[in-house]
Amino acid sequence: MTNRRPNPFTGPRSAMTRRQLLMRAGALGAAGISLPAFLAACGSDSDSGSAGSTPASGTTGGTTGGGGGGGSLFFENWPAYIDPTEDGLTGTVDRFMEATGIDMRYTEAYNDNTEYFAKIQPILGRGETIDPDIIAPTGWMAGRLLTLGWLDKLPIDKVPNAANLRADLQGAAWDPTGEYTLPWQAGFAGIAYNIDVTGRELTSVDDLFDPEFAGKVGALTEMRDTIGLLLMAEGVNISTLTSFEEAAPAFERLEKAKADGQIRRFHGNDYFDDLSNGNFAATIGWSGDVASLARDNPSVRFVFPESGATSWADTMVIPKGASNVDAAAQWMNFVYDPEQAAQITAWVGYVSPVEGVRAELEKLDPDLAEDPLLFPDDATLAQTQTFAQLPEDVEAEYDAAFSAFTGA
Repeated sequence: MTNRRPNPFTGPRSAMTRRQLLMRAGALGAAGISLPAFLAACGSDSDSGSAGSTPASGTTGGTTGGGGGGGSLFFENWPAYIDPTEDGLTGTVDRFMEATGIDMRYTEAYNDNTEYFAKIQPILGRGETIDPDIIAPTGWMAGRLLTLGWLDKLPIDKVPNAANLRADLQGAAWDPTGEYTLPWQAGFAGIAYNIDVTGRELTSVDDLFDPEFAGKVGALTEMRDTIGLLLMAEGVNISTLTSFEEAAPAFERLEKAKADGQIRRFHGNDYFDDLSNGNFAATIGWSGDVASLARDNPSVRFVFPESGATSWADTMVIPKGASNVDAAAQWMNFVYDPEQAAQITAWVGYVSPVEGVRAELEKLDPDLAEDPLLFPDDATLAQTQTFAQLPEDVEAEYDAAFSAFTGA
């Protein structure tokens, strides 16, 4: 038996974020269970607007701001991914407008990487510009946009706070020089399970294929997390993948599990009900989602498999030809100030990319400052891998194979 370091993620989190409190009326409202959405960036199926058209119903912030300066800015982000103005507290967008005088439009129409890509591809492919000055693709998609030549360099010389980027997020595979992206938030994927159904602790990816749990297993529609975990269990380094053949065994194993009825369904963020009520014994899920859900249902657990977990980061990028680059620089500098970033972290419950957030968060909520989901240590990070950037033709092979049996 291998001695394992105690996993810090299996217990409930120390505090519930403002965002989680707000979402009690969401998908689990009928059951009285809070609904976090830690990885809106990794599989939301909702559609809250079109790329660069009209603001989504969840728009945060207004269209006028105080202070000096001026100009305008349009940031299209994932849903529920920033602190709003509420309960007597001023949200980040409004704080920014007050500090800079920039009129900011902030929408939440970025619901899925592939879906959003399909919206902007015809426009950027014709050499035209989309409306947003900043969008928030996950790292691998940012790399894809960069390869296609659809991003402008960031005005880093006008973002002095970019020096606060955490060391472990520098030199990312999707942007090795750091000239085109700044991370927005980061997180992990591992195994989520309901111990009332499993009857035991789960520790391995192989547990998902235990015949005892047939018909009660889920998997994410985010290919990189689902296939990534399976490949890591086979000893494959997912950060160095270059061909489909290297990953084929994981696709075959997953396809067989689906055909045999082992897998109940593939899902995005809509797995909370199934996990909480026992329809799922186990699934591939996201750490923040599950740990937050566990606050209301201690039977729900999260674990890094023995073979490790996948890691990801969502980014801020400037689409080719964006008009308001100077305003985008001011925004990036603002949210990379540790004091401002800490207020975002306290609400969204994601891993901040900004060094110095922990010290600021101690002033706001000392319990959150000790949360291992928000501040993973080096040993935890060493158990994670980020999926490789794939060439366009190989990407197409992966996508076709995955969608063939998942419908994703």
